[in-house]
Formats: sequence, structure tokens, C-alpha cells
Amino acid sequence: MSGRADDLSKEQEDCLEKFKERVKDVLKQSHDDHYLLRWLRARNFDLKKSETMLRNHIAWRKRENVENIHDWECPEVIQKYFTGGLFGHDVDGCPVWIDPFGQIDLKGVDAYCEMLTMFEDHYPETLKYAIVINAPRFFPIAYNIVKPFLSEATAKKTIILGTNYRDTLYRYISPEELPVCYGGKHTDPDGDPTCKSQIGQGGDVPKSYHKQQMLSAEIDNAVCVTVGRGSSLQVECEVPVKNSAIRWQFSTQGFDIGFGVYRRTKDERQKANEMEEVLPSQRVNSHLVPEDGSVTCTDVGMYILRFDNTFSWTRSKKIHYLVEVLEPDTEDFTNPNASKASFKVKHQC
Repeated sequence: MSGRADDLSKEQEDCLEKFKERVKDVLKQSHDDHYLLRWLRARNFDLKKSETMLRNHIAWRKRENVENIHDWECPEVIQKYFTGGLFGHDVDGCPVWIDPFGQIDLKGVDAYCEMLTMFEDHYPETLKYAIVINAPRFFPIAYNIVKPFLSEATAKKTIILGTNYRDTLYRYISPEELPVCYGGKHTDPDGDPTCKSQIGQGGDVPKSYHKQQMLSAEIDNAVCVTVGRGSSLQVECEVPVKNSAIRWQFSTQGFDIGFGVYRRTKDERQKANEMEEVLPSQRVNSHLVPEDGSVTCTDVGMYILRFDNTFSWTRSKKIHYLVEVLEPDTEDFTNPNASKASFKVKHQC
């Protein structure tokens, strides 16, 4: 069974009903069975994983103010140097996105990697299939770098073809729906076979568009560490006294990083989605302005400050950070005139 609304097994139907019950507090009238099944298919009908994915998406929409996306203005560098565009339809009438990926400047337009991650996390099951043509011999190596960031379902939809691609491509998309440069029949009004007026062609991004890199030496006694591409760093902070505070300062060199605070619910190491969320993870521009903040811990335990670079599969990130645990000043608390926000530094993490 495909797991779509008109093609469900008995087990899938039961899973859908259970899913509705578990997420009913966040559902809207427009969230029909077709919508809910997208999240279930994306996680192979695993109820817990599907629920986590949907709830993270709802929180993301609120945090990023997605409902007001019509107010967003596309940066000039994206307009000029981003690749791809909608062009024609496949044999079933579905819209086609053509992307000359080989011409994109990944170092200059990091937004491409961010968008890939965004679609995987927040727009599941919107891809019918992806056809890669003119794949060079080294492509399988590059694809293996990208593959961990794709869901299993997305990876299965990828079709990789070499230079002898046309017969296979035409099974999916008619030549009448393709630019001349891909063996089709369309050109721009000026005769351009690549149809630049509809399909962004990429190219090297001029240095004038690059963000200024800022070093992080101003944080005294900071720990310096590099978080690898597609990975994360967990900094452990033991909090033995209730109502202690964890305070942090950090900055990154050159690029942003994701940051969130969690509390372990078990003794062993856990993934972020298995821990108690204290401060939701979000990307911060710590490469422009050092990040400074704190959180009060109402419970004792092992708290985790997580620096998230899983969204970036081409760049490592260098971080300078300082983390301290501040316990309530019990001496001040015996003074009725003392502020209950009074803390003393207990240790650094």
C-alpha cells in the first residue's frame, strides 16, 4: 500500500486515526487526511516520529512567522545567483522544477543547503521524484554526503542518469516541456536554449555579497571548538541545585549556528528529540553579534547546550563559547530584602 488516502492498509488506517488523536490539539480545519498522511509517510508510519516532526513544524511556523511570508523580500544575491525555476509539466501534469545544480556557488549561496533541509523538515512528501542528469563519475561521492540529510523516502525517489539520459528522461517529461539544452523544444524569446528568463543559472557569487567574517577573541577564557558539517556539539552542564541558572556566551566564525537547551531524561546520551526541551533550538546570527543568554533550571539534572550544524552539509563551524552554572546565593536568600534573582558562580561547563 502506498500510504495515500485512497490506498491504505488496515494498519495504516488505524495509525492515521491514532495520529489524529495524538495531534488534535494543533490541528486546523484545513488539515485533512491527505495532509496528515504526508507526515506519516515521511516517517514510515512511526507515530512518535511523525508526531515529533509535525509538532516541530508547527512551532517552526510560529517562530518564523510563516503566515506572513508575503511580507518577505528576496535578497538580491538570491535573485541573481540562485539556481533553478519552475518549467513545464511532467507526463502526469505535475509541475517540474529544473535546477542546474552544477553551476551553483555553494560557498557563496549557503541558502541552497538551508532550503534543502527546510523542505525535508517542513514540507514532507511534496517531491514526486528527482532526476539527476549529466551526473559525473564523482557524483556518487557527493551524493553520499547529501544523502544523510534526506529522508529514506526522498532518497528512493532520486533517479541518477549520466550523459546518455534522454530516452529515460522522456518517460517522465515530454520534449515539448523541456528547454533545448536538455533535448527539448523551448528557448527564450531571444533564442537562448537554457531559458534563463525562467531558470536561474547560478554562477560565482561576487565577494561584495559575502558577509563580513568576525572573530570571537573578545570572549575571555572561551573554549574554541569546531563543529563538523552535518553534525552537532552537546555541551553538558550538571545542575545539582534547583533554580540555578545556566549562562552562556558564544560566537561563530563566518557563519550562523543552531542553538538550543535540553535536559536529559535518562543517564545515557540522548538525541535532541528524546530529551526534555528547555529552550527550543533555532538558528542565531552569532557570526555577526556574539550570543549572550541564560535560562533558570527549575529541576536538577544534566542539561545540554546543543550547537546544531546538521543543516549545513558543506561547512564546518568554529565556535568560541563560555558556559557557567550559577547557583542561587543561599546567603542572600536568608536576607528578606535580597533579590531572588541573586546568584553566585558555581562552575564553568
